[in-house]
Amino acid sequence: MPNPENSEQLDYPFLLVTHIACADQQIHNKELKYLHALEQQRRVGQSTKEEKERILAQDEHLIPVDFVAQQVPQQERSWSMEEILVMAHIDGLYSPLEHQMVERVGKIWNWSSEKIQSFVESTTTYTFTQDIPNESKLEDNLWKNSDYRNAIHQCTEIAKQDFIFTESALQAAKTSLDNLKTGIDCSLETIQQKSSRNANAQTAEEVAKQLEATKQSLEAEIVKKIKDVCESLDAKQRALHYFTIAFMGKTKAGKSTLHAIMTGEGWNAIGLGKQRTTRLNRVYEWENIRIIDTPGIGAPGGKTDEEIAQSIVNEADVICYLVTNDSIQETEFRFLRLLKEKAKSLIILLNVHKNFRDSRRGPYELEKFLKNPDKLFALDGSSGLGGHIKRIRGYAQQHYGNDYFQIVPVMLLAAQLSYESEHQEHQDELFKASQMRNFFNEIRLSLIEYGAIRRSQTLLNCTVGDIEKPYQWVVQQAETYEKLIGQLQNKRQFIYKKIQQATNDASNSLKNEIEFIFKAALDDIQSFAEEHWKSSESRMKSAWEQKLKNIHFEERLNTAYKEATTQFSKEVQDLLQEVGTELQLIAKLGGLTFNFNEQDSNDERNLFLIGGGILAVAGAVMVLIPPVAAIGLIIGIVGGVLGVISGFFKSKQEKHKEAVENISKSLQTQIEKYQKTSISHLLEQLDKNCNEVKINVDNYFNNLIAGLDTIAQRLNSITPN
Repeated sequence: MPNPENSEQLDYPFLLVTHIACADQQIHNKELKYLHALEQQRRVGQSTKEEKERILAQDEHLIPVDFVAQQVPQQERSWSMEEILVMAHIDGLYSPLEHQMVERVGKIWNWSSEKIQSFVESTTTYTFTQDIPNESKLEDNLWKNSDYRNAIHQCTEIAKQDFIFTESALQAAKTSLDNLKTGIDCSLETIQQKSSRNANAQTAEEVAKQLEATKQSLEAEIVKKIKDVCESLDAKQRALHYFTIAFMGKTKAGKSTLHAIMTGEGWNAIGLGKQRTTRLNRVYEWENIRIIDTPGIGAPGGKTDEEIAQSIVNEADVICYLVTNDSIQETEFRFLRLLKEKAKSLIILLNVHKNFRDSRRGPYELEKFLKNPDKLFALDGSSGLGGHIKRIRGYAQQHYGNDYFQIVPVMLLAAQLSYESEHQEHQDELFKASQMRNFFNEIRLSLIEYGAIRRSQTLLNCTVGDIEKPYQWVVQQAETYEKLIGQLQNKRQFIYKKIQQATNDASNSLKNEIEFIFKAALDDIQSFAEEHWKSSESRMKSAWEQKLKNIHFEERLNTAYKEATTQFSKEVQDLLQEVGTELQLIAKLGGLTFNFNEQDSNDERNLFLIGGGILAVAGAVMVLIPPVAAIGLIIGIVGGVLGVISGFFKSKQEKHKEAVENISKSLQTQIEKYQKTSISHLLEQLDKNCNEVKINVDNYFNNLIAGLDTIAQRLNSITPN
């Protein structure tokens, strides 16, 4: 964050334009020129210049773009938006990253999308003439050469012809992805409509929610792939007229010094005590030559090797890989494997280190060097370069896969000194002694002899890769969805069997409990008959009903049913939660079942969402089971029980015995009959409700699988043209 005391001195509109120059992860020489012109026009102060350098260097202490945007005065926001859009377009490509920053700034200012778009549409691209700096050694060594100009013309013509196929192929890939997105959207809409008609409303809603989340996640990736294809097409079109040379190597190998020697620019960022000067790719274009200076490989806080490869290797026609004679390690050559995969032409530049700046020995060593510069480049001897070159060739060949590359020893410091005023009297001697012309000759050879084929390889080979990436992603997604469908089908069968088992368990438990409840009633018959053998039929009926109430007969039947449904519900909930948690756990662990790609977590997200959907269905199981209706069947005494007692001449004891037997027999018959009816009724109702749960859970899986299968079919329908 900025120092409050200096905040008012900073030119925030200018700093915002500086930020946009870095938005696409590379700084173009046209952007630097425009920034310099703007700096002079606005007469920015020293503190603003210092902050500008921090932003360009991506220093960890720079003022963040959000803070800068917030500090831009209201009256200067329109001017600032115009300028950042000019800066975004000035290198010939308005990249997605630049677009994101423009949108981000607009949101900070609470601008509408329409207002931002109106500024974008009205932007006029500022153009520079591509003058070669007077200090550039390429003027004499390359640009004035007629063979160079003929070669460049040939490269451009070949590139134009190849671009016709490139553009067609990339547009076809974009169309396929567009159709995929539209097709998935339409197909899932049909599936969701069908699901809503054939399933419980809550489970249908959950299926729709999971498929919608899956669709949105997948479509977001498709949109990203479409943007990648479009960006690749734009980048290729932008570089169509350029032969591209990329400088790569570990930090402090001399890449920034090399580009300054070749272009005559960027000396202010190089010198004694300077730290690594390049955190972003720096692009320089002159006379159909494009030079890209990359961050140091393996530098703390810099880009990774893979990021450099993705952003640069595909664009480069020739890779110039810098190493130094005082630090040659096998690890720094592993990066060459990427060049092998891309079949990139390679030149290894061996930068010979010698300290001519030492205040005591420097002048003497420099004078000694100029008297016999070839001695420093000798191959033989204890201090010769032969051992270094042999080691470099061994390491490089190991990772590059062949020895079709040149190793060119140079002394960049000597070439650098030739630019400095205090060494003007030895300017030509220093540059000649640096042996930079050997490197220029290799560049010339790359252009004149192999330029056309290398341009064609860069354009066509990289196009194949750019097209294969989205198609490979589509194939990987299709395989993942098919595996997911198979997994869900297995889980559906497993759950179906478990629900059936839970239904049987609940039924057996309910049947046993009903029999136990009726047994209590049966056990009370004898005592009831003894007590009421003289009672009237109405009184006996009333007493029996009270007896059943006293033992909570009907209440216990209802409770037994509720307990059975609760038992069933809990088992199903536990089962679904177990399955849902298992799927989520697979996602969290990186897809043990599906072998997901670590770089693409979209599949894990989908699996996690589906697992969450099953958990949601588990939570709704109780809702799917309606409450039990009142049984409403109270056992009554069948009329005529007393009427069966006959015989006036029987003793009282005999009458008592006969009455008790008749009452007991009548009640037992009724209870046993009602027991069968109750068991049949309650088990039927339980089975009906359990089956409803089973059907709804099955419908959830069927509709979810149908939706995922639709996605898989759509994915499988996309094939390269």
